[in-house]
Amino acid sequence: MNAAEVKGLTDQQLAEKLSVRERDLVTGRFQKAQNQLENTASLALIRKDIARIKGEARTREQAQKLGKDSLLPKLAKGAAKSSPAPVAANAEKGGFLKGIVDKLTAKE
Repeated sequence: MNAAEVKGLTDQQLAEKLSVRERDLVTGRFQKAQNQLENTASLALIRKDIARIKGEARTREQAQKLGKDSLLPKLAKGAAKSSPAPVAANAEKGGFLKGIVDKLTAKE
């Protein structure tokens, strides 16, 4: 995911991508700890994607004159309810860690 792709996303899509990438990061860290991760450089790419998404969210907050960290938390609550597809896609990758990952990445 590059910066142009991130800028083209709606606010809701931005929140969904952030939750998916954060879940991917946690899953990747578990896999690395268990020596199951083949490409450890993928963790750096995921972190960069998260930074791009958060940076774009902050830019939008400033453009709308919102407070810091006010855009994504509101949208993330709706994204978790309306988008079960990323969870199902990560179920195969996460395996038995899926429940742990979901608890760690849940934002209430």
